[in-house]
Amino acid sequence: MNKMKKLKKNLGFLQAVERENGHKGGSNVILLMRKNYWPISDTRPLLVKAHEEFLEAKKLLNVICELNCEIEGWECCAELNGGIKEEEVSFIELGKVWQAPLYDIALDFTQANKHVRKNGGSPCTQHDDQELLPLFNNLVSNDTSYDMVSEFQTIRYILPKDSCFYMSELEQIHNLVPADSECGFNFIMIDPPWENRSAYQKSKYPTLPNKHFLSLPIKQLIHTSGALVALWVTNREKLRKFVENELFPAWGVRYAATLYWLKVKANGTLICDLDLFHHRPYECLLIGYIDRHVTDYELPSIVKSLKDQVVMTIPGDYSRKPPVGDLLLEYVPGPRPARCIELFAREMMAGWTSWGNEPLHFQDMRYFSRKITGKCTK
Repeated sequence: MNKMKKLKKNLGFLQAVERENGHKGGSNVILLMRKNYWPISDTRPLLVKAHEEFLEAKKLLNVICELNCEIEGWECCAELNGGIKEEEVSFIELGKVWQAPLYDIALDFTQANKHVRKNGGSPCTQHDDQELLPLFNNLVSNDTSYDMVSEFQTIRYILPKDSCFYMSELEQIHNLVPADSECGFNFIMIDPPWENRSAYQKSKYPTLPNKHFLSLPIKQLIHTSGALVALWVTNREKLRKFVENELFPAWGVRYAATLYWLKVKANGTLICDLDLFHHRPYECLLIGYIDRHVTDYELPSIVKSLKDQVVMTIPGDYSRKPPVGDLLLEYVPGPRPARCIELFAREMMAGWTSWGNEPLHFQDMRYFSRKITGKCTK
């Protein structure tokens, strides 16, 4: 997209990230504004300064306006099925029933096989056009270079290229621990279902007491070279202290920096006042480093270069986080391409492993769009 390239060229402190997850030419575009800051004790001045500079970036605001206009030229894939809207599958509930081991998901390799044949690839690299795989407690992979359509109970899901998921309860996470640390992960993103008194949140997904996260096998999951660990947290001071005093020490993680996700409306204003006590317009991603072999260590130089940052996006569905993983890849220690995993994932990303009890939630094709019309008229 030309205006995306022009935006990155003209605004040095901005980074625009286009997330290509659409099916058959469609895409969901998310704009991120990022600026590096030196850490300060009070986050309010940092966020105010970042937002002020964001509002001064007229070119960026114009692009957001144009993108919002373009949305009128897209249609949801849910509308392509004769307008029939089916209820979403509750993977959390299905994973608990005795029939769970009997459920299969169908992967459609037809398009990938066509590309292999067209490019003169070996038949040995092809799959059957359709493969049935166990849905729960099983590593389901799209090891092709193309996004893939899969199906479960008549509902279709998009599996990004070069990605995989493992859907299970917390007790089975140890099945992801590699036998050889050289096959471990050097970037771990975690979005825990923190315990919350909100009845609305509890209606969306079950939460867990903090103590459950102490037993996560973070150190067993990491690569020989160590790993960057990124943890989403709420703004509760009690939770921040728990992470600082108990959780990170239990995992062996040393804190490095914080990424602040500031939520804005389409016109650039904050979704709510910055000083509201019970509802603030930002969330925090705490970033640290873990060494596999020693407990008393210095941060690697590549991680030391990481400073506090502010990212701004228009928020999506409830509890859905922006795709900030690519912004942090340059700070990941160890081999390239980085071996990335998200824990408690509710969606998938190309090149990542996703683990949780509903990693397909936002992969439902009804969350995707495809373009059908032309230019912006506003």
